Amino acid sequence: MDKTTKYLAHIAPDGSRKQTVLEHLQGTARLAEAFAQPFGGQEQARLAGLLHDIGKYSAAFQRRLAGGPKVDHSTAGAQEAYALRQLEAAFAVAGHHGGLPDGGAATDCADAGTLRGRMKKPLLDFSAWRDELRLPPAGRPKQIPTDNLAEAFYIRMLYSCLVDADYLDTEVFMDGEAPRGGYASPTELLARLEAYVAPWWDARTALNEKRCDILRACFAAGQTSPRGLYTLTVPTGGGKTVSSLAFALAQAAAQGMPRVIYVIPYTSIIDQTAEVFRSILGDENVIEHHAGADYTLPDGETDPARCRKALATENWDAPVIVTTAVQFFESLFASRSSRCRKLHNIAGSVVIFDEAQTLPVPTLRPCVYAIGQLVQHYGVTAVLCTATQPALQPLFDELAPGLRMQELCPDTEELYRFFRRTVLRQVGTLPVEELAARLNAAPQALCVVNRRATARQLYALLSQEGSYCLTTLLCPADRKRLLQELRARLQAGRPCRVVSTSLIEAGVDVDFPVAWREEAGLDSILQTAGRCNREGRRPAAESVVSVFRLEGQRVPAMLCQNVDSARHVLARFDDPAGLDAIERYFAFYRSLKGDAALDQAGVLDAFAHGLRGNMFPFAAVAERFHLIDSPTVPVYLPINEGEALVEQLRRGEVSRRLFRQLGQFAVSIYPDHLQKLQSAGAVETVDGGGYILTDPTLYDRRTGLALDVETGKGFFV
Repeated sequence: MDKTTKYLAHIAPDGSRKQTVLEHLQGTARLAEAFAQPFGGQEQARLAGLLHDIGKYSAAFQRRLAGGPKVDHSTAGAQEAYALRQLEAAFAVAGHHGGLPDGGAATDCADAGTLRGRMKKPLLDFSAWRDELRLPPAGRPKQIPTDNLAEAFYIRMLYSCLVDADYLDTEVFMDGEAPRGGYASPTELLARLEAYVAPWWDARTALNEKRCDILRACFAAGQTSPRGLYTLTVPTGGGKTVSSLAFALAQAAAQGMPRVIYVIPYTSIIDQTAEVFRSILGDENVIEHHAGADYTLPDGETDPARCRKALATENWDAPVIVTTAVQFFESLFASRSSRCRKLHNIAGSVVIFDEAQTLPVPTLRPCVYAIGQLVQHYGVTAVLCTATQPALQPLFDELAPGLRMQELCPDTEELYRFFRRTVLRQVGTLPVEELAARLNAAPQALCVVNRRATARQLYALLSQEGSYCLTTLLCPADRKRLLQELRARLQAGRPCRVVSTSLIEAGVDVDFPVAWREEAGLDSILQTAGRCNREGRRPAAESVVSVFRLEGQRVPAMLCQNVDSARHVLARFDDPAGLDAIERYFAFYRSLKGDAALDQAGVLDAFAHGLRGNMFPFAAVAERFHLIDSPTVPVYLPINEGEALVEQLRRGEVSRRLFRQLGQFAVSIYPDHLQKLQSAGAVETVDGGGYILTDPTLYDRRTGLALDVETGKGFFV
């Protein structure tokens, strides 16, 4: 092909339009440069954008556009970047289709698939790019350290800029302008929030006055505080959800930050928070991104608003994102373009970590490291928001030296004294029958236990009027239904006794006059206490949270150290709900676990020192980093609306939308439980993963899925 040839990057589906390689490279480079501006990576992002598709300057790729065989067109740009000693750009370009590769070792051969290997790969002639392009000089951001850990984090952020720019430039050419953007600005959203809370300032009770004090402090801190790392330590009932949003929007408006990202630990409470935000800010400005959120459209239907939301989940370009800790942190350690595409839009944002004490211990060090990097080098303001602050400053001192947490609420000690609504009482060991008798004697009571089997056992001993059993053996649709029922009974003053596992402890808005909690970690005990006398309608002395042991039952192995740590604190502090006691609990608990247990997959060491000779093991770490490592599989239930969805699944009408809808009618079970159901012929396998329950008698809409089908006795972990 001669110098007059127009090398093409894309041809429209109908063949009517063509995009040259040069047009695509320049368009991608402009976008990538803008995306990397917030963290100073614009020069290398522009370079990566210009290089990423130079492999299309070849006769082989031009034949590919006409239906020829596939061509490796990403290695060419990576080799050019590597030759320029632009390692970061080389990684980004090499992975812009197949995902960030492992760095590999110097001995890797050309077909190894690692970056080192691909640098040895012979390629077809693509030199025509030099006739059209001149590469600009590209410096690395000065504020980002040069150690391997920080370098790996930066490479992933640079990669995000490139892949999002590549997708967007291609999308505009192929499909025209997609319905992206058009959102309200943080300043406009702040005004909406101020209007929403305006009636609250005329507080008529001491409790509401104190909530308003917290809210005012958060508005003020957001307007005047610099970007940084903050804690919002608000006792249960203090209104931390709206207060944290107030700080976030005020900070975003004052600092010119484009978005707020709200990170929530459990999908079981994300709907509640997102609904609050939608009612304040408008449905169109709040994007949920988690396994249960579904914005896909059936074939043939068009809805620009829904389509815009679906597109926003790809790259988080909306002003308010509500997501899960799993989605947030696993994306930060991912290698695939689909997961990493949104990362650059975390830079320069306000990120709220709700219920910060729930960050999983096996991944705590990588999570803390990631937060530190985002705050110190990527313009992020992070807020650890909780009633039981997990005392993370020592970890930040180690992993992000110089980064200090600052509390947003003034005089938190006084706040905890004011919001004390309960009395903790240790009642020793109780037979299950006696515990049931005590629950039956209380018209309204909550009891939280550690095992699902215990919940079932207790529930069977309760008076049936107004009694509930809440565990993960219920599908989400039934859990929501039962929560609505029991809230109505509580508000009406009718009998309401609830036995639950810990799923009720975080973010579930209920208010019981008394509560019982089986021995657990101090944070869990205090979370249960937060469901007792929540609105302060009764004297604290009468709102007793009884901590008990069950006769004949051992502490579950996974909770032993939590319980030991709680016992340690309860024996030494008169007020176990005080801030000093909470801090001592978390410090003692982590000392029992040890540093190795805080990074069980060895993620930080893998990047700092390599993984079996493999430097920068992006793909390998992505495979092993899981925030929640659960070997469960879903069993889909043909009940109510789930019946029609299950029939679609049986007919092979498999789609992401269908699986998200089915999630409301699914119970996740462990392999041994699955084996019991299979042995009884009670489930059938479906394409796409999972099982369908074929024996409807094994699911009770008040207690959930029975698992020991031979004896009728539940077997639970």
